[in-house]
Amino acid sequence: MIIPASEKVPLEKCPALVLNADFRPLSYYPLSLWCWQDAVKSVFLERVSIISNYERKIRSPSFEMSLPSVIALKNYIKPSEHPSFTRFNVFLRDKFTCQYCGDKKDLTFDHLLPKSKGGLTDWDNVVTACSTCNVKKGGRLYPVSGMTLYQRPFRPTVDDLHQNGRHFPPNFLHESWMDYLYWDVELLP
Repeated sequence: MIIPASEKVPLEKCPALVLNADFRPLSYYPLSLWCWQDAVKSVFLERVSIISNYERKIRSPSFEMSLPSVIALKNYIKPSEHPSFTRFNVFLRDKFTCQYCGDKKDLTFDHLLPKSKGGLTDWDNVVTACSTCNVKKGGRLYPVSGMTLYQRPFRPTVDDLHQNGRHFPPNFLHESWMDYLYWDVELLP
């Protein structure tokens, strides 16, 4: 849901979109957001520049400022080339889809070479699987399981995960963010 700038929302629902110094979001999924307090603190510490504001003011007895909706870091943070191996990142790499049947519910992960047979828990041996397919495959080796993978497991880059994260937008998008989200997506002719 895109929230128009004119709509009044509680402060707790006014996070700031955080951009790197190159004006790209630090991450797409989860979207790089800071609560309004952290955004204001960073403005005062001169760590960020305000790019856009909500149509809302915050006040103290001696001070008033517009609430930032988009901020950019003053110092560039170089993204790591390869993301951490986590359950969430495996799911994101596989687009929250069972790699055997395509189901999107009751997800877990499966070792192609089972741990009981020396398989490692790493990018090249783990895929997202629904519980049904995971039980069906059991402790068998992938080649003898009779199951087919949609995609072989691989070690993704941060860009791979960002690309996949764009398919899962957050529930809350403020209209002031739209100019900074997905601007690096290739346009179709």
